[in-house]
Amino acid sequence: MLKPPHNHHHNHHHLIFSLLILFIHLPFSISTTATADIAALKSLKTFIKPSSIPPSSCISTWDFSSDPCLTPKRTHFICGLTCSPDSTRVISITLDSVGYSGSLTPYISQLTQLVLLDLGQNSFHGTIPSSLSSLSLLQSLSLSYNSFTGPLPSSIGNLKSLQDLDLSNNLLSGSIPNTLFSLSHLTRLDLSFNKFSGTLPAKLPPNLHELAIKANSLSGTITKTSFTELTQLETVELSGNSFTGVLQSWLFQLPALQQINLSNNSFTGVEIWRVGKKLSSLVAVDLGFNKIEGYLPVNLSEYPVLASLSLRYNRLRGPIPLQYSKKSNLKRLFLDGNYLSGTPPAGFFTGVGEESPVIGSFGDNCLLRCPPKSELCLPLQKPMSVCKKVYGGKMPRRN
Repeated sequence: MLKPPHNHHHNHHHLIFSLLILFIHLPFSISTTATADIAALKSLKTFIKPSSIPPSSCISTWDFSSDPCLTPKRTHFICGLTCSPDSTRVISITLDSVGYSGSLTPYISQLTQLVLLDLGQNSFHGTIPSSLSSLSLLQSLSLSYNSFTGPLPSSIGNLKSLQDLDLSNNLLSGSIPNTLFSLSHLTRLDLSFNKFSGTLPAKLPPNLHELAIKANSLSGTITKTSFTELTQLETVELSGNSFTGVLQSWLFQLPALQQINLSNNSFTGVEIWRVGKKLSSLVAVDLGFNKIEGYLPVNLSEYPVLASLSLRYNRLRGPIPLQYSKKSNLKRLFLDGNYLSGTPPAGFFTGVGEESPVIGSFGDNCLLRCPPKSELCLPLQKPMSVCKKVYGGKMPRRN
């Protein structure tokens, strides 16, 4: 009788099975996180007060008896960080907002593959370590809603890949470094609700879409050089500072600009040229609570998609231009708290039951015959004596 042929397949399967058993029992055989990354994560946790780490939080699962990038994550490092596809490097840290308190370790700089760092809505304090600037791949940095103090390190300009920088709602002070201009990929910058002083940087990052530096202590004038290359800028929020001077027309003619809020500053004038052939994307303008003098800028009525305009609580005088009432897409118009005179255009008060085509207010001015039934005419006009004083002893005639 012939012997059956030797089964090579059987041996092959047996070998694979033995190897698998071996792999399963090898510690961390699938991969190991880079030692520099582990050291940085340990330091990050050490710099956080243990008493501010709730048992249910991400940081409480950072137990270094296990490898941070090991998968599957059953009990350790189950949240707060993401690793590279080969499980050797940490590429993102997003801490949960549970009130972690402590400072940010300077060893964060060892996480050289980090693309995203978000420590927002916690209680971090102390300064922003300048070593952060060696994270050359970082695209998004958010330290918002913490208590960071001190200056913004000028080395921040080394974060060449940065696209989104949010440091809002901290206690940062000093001037805004001119090195921000080097951030050529930055599209969003939010430094609102800090204590920055001085002027705007000489040049802002050229590819910004969103600029927000609300509620700081910035002063000086808004100069064209700061905005020269900003052809993609859509939103400008600089309200609640101490800017002065005259706002010039180039600002309102930035090609992509949609919203501009410069309220609660100390601007004294505004120049608006005609839009001309250039079509503007400007939808909302807020220049309320400044010291703007002169007449209402009639050329604003030519901006084709302007829907919301506030010039409330300034020092404007003269009539409300008729053109404003003929602008059908203007839905919100706040002109209260000025010294506007004459009779407001009748076009604002047409319609059923004296309802106006716009929401807003013409109150607290020196207007004559503002229909008392119209909400637009609230609050009441200024006393005659105040208006007479402003207009040199006599009330201006009706327009």
